[in-house]
Amino acid sequence: MSHPHPELGPPPPLPDGGLRIVALGGLGEIGRNMTVFEFDGRLLVVDCGVLFPESDQPGVDLILPDFEYIRGRLDDIEALVLTHAHEDHIGAVPYLLRERRDIPIVGSTLTLALIESKLAEHRIQPNKFEVAEGDRVAFGPFDCEFLAVNHSIPDALAVAFHTPAGLVLHTGDFKMDQLPMDGRLTDLGGFARLGAAGIDLLMSDSTNSEVPGFVTSEREIAPVIDDVFRTADQRIIVACFASHVHRVQQVFDAAQAHGRKVALVGRSMIRNMGVARELGYLKVPGGLIVDSKEIEQLPPEKVVLISTGSQGEPMSALSRMANRDHPIRIAAGDTILLASSLVPGNETAVNKVINGLTRWGARVIHKGNALVHVSGHAAAGELLYVLNLTRPSNFIPVHGEWRHLRAHARLAALTGVPDDHIVIAEDGVVVDMVDGRIKVVGAVPCGYVYVDGASVGDITDLALKDRRLLGDEGFISIVIVVDATTGKMAAGPEIHARGSGIDSAAFDEVMPLVEKALVEAAEDGVADLQQMRRIVRRTVGRWVNETYRRRPMIIPVVVEV
Repeated sequence: MSHPHPELGPPPPLPDGGLRIVALGGLGEIGRNMTVFEFDGRLLVVDCGVLFPESDQPGVDLILPDFEYIRGRLDDIEALVLTHAHEDHIGAVPYLLRERRDIPIVGSTLTLALIESKLAEHRIQPNKFEVAEGDRVAFGPFDCEFLAVNHSIPDALAVAFHTPAGLVLHTGDFKMDQLPMDGRLTDLGGFARLGAAGIDLLMSDSTNSEVPGFVTSEREIAPVIDDVFRTADQRIIVACFASHVHRVQQVFDAAQAHGRKVALVGRSMIRNMGVARELGYLKVPGGLIVDSKEIEQLPPEKVVLISTGSQGEPMSALSRMANRDHPIRIAAGDTILLASSLVPGNETAVNKVINGLTRWGARVIHKGNALVHVSGHAAAGELLYVLNLTRPSNFIPVHGEWRHLRAHARLAALTGVPDDHIVIAEDGVVVDMVDGRIKVVGAVPCGYVYVDGASVGDITDLALKDRRLLGDEGFISIVIVVDATTGKMAAGPEIHARGSGIDSAAFDEVMPLVEKALVEAAEDGVADLQQMRRIVRRTVGRWVNETYRRRPMIIPVVVEV
């Protein structure tokens, strides 16, 4: 657990009539979105997502928000509002529900269907409360109004909280595609209506705040996908997010037009598209989808596979294909279409997969060489439009790394929001809105919670440091037996090394140094085993560093007889 701002103390009690906002994830990072609102002793939580690990977090499966701030107040939670069904907004819901299972889960039809499917794997039955754009529902003191927003997944919502402390508009993730695939536009009229009524605080998606202009319409990708299908001689393998229903629909349409059959590959892809099809969000012509085993019998020029793995995830279907560790074998002449953007930090993993696929003779088409993806997040022109439309009294940029938050704050200042009414917060920073003004009032401990296999929160930053050290430098173990009476060495030292790159014969040089150090320690009356271990570690560590300029993990084992 870490404290985000040592200079900020614990927050004071919330003043009467004030609204408190604490982000437990999603600020200064892309992922782990979770924000807690408090009014009159009651809590409302917006989103509960995960962050995916980077290369310097070996062994970690997922990173969760830190629930410690609300752990003692779970009964005060009126509801968990989910803006949409992306993993960085819903992935941690099962872990929150382990703490209190009956928290009402509020969301749109598709969002609730996908979260219910996810929770089934955890054997949790959610307490669902379905809403749609235009609905207005009170959860305790939070009078919530829901507005349609366009995003890279259907059924996304913005939410406005009407409270005695003021009106807050949280956009969720959004963009302003004027020709969306499903015809569902971002409700700019609703934004303007709320703006005219007086928005006291706007919290808006910052992901693309550094990108000028407006995002390209999703429809402009269709001709590019069609061209890929027209020019492909053999199999086509499309990799995209397992939640991108619109992108999968475009691939289905192209496959139907070019006489190809489609197979879905990857558990999450099969699950999510099954849910989307059931609810009518995905239109599938009869006979288009076949089983992945069945598709192996078809001619390559009649085949399309839609897979997960567009971010280079090590265990995804596409990564395993690139490594020849999957039943589907990449062959010369195959066309791979990576129809997604790169999540920051995944560039190396994706490039590795692209190289692996190319090695086997595949043609790889990606965002770098074709218009095969458009972002689901509003660019700077759209963000300015929303700021001008809503004219908020106060502004907090959300959902983005530091550079995105700062760029969005600059846009808000340009539209006339006073600098002292703009707060760039980090996870754990406590912001109060009192008498129509926002102010940082303190901070709460808020760190990363790591999921590693079945363990949740057991892995610490120190353990990760040890893992990195083991991966980078290897380890050396030294076993020594000492006489319990005299403290002198009775046997050893016996030295073993793995991954250090040091030949075992080289340790003949350090053995006399260890023996000498222990003899001197015994003469000085040192009999404490812990102190002996420190002496051995220091002696071997100094020798390795001076001789090889390396810093492996050194594990001394001192046994008393």
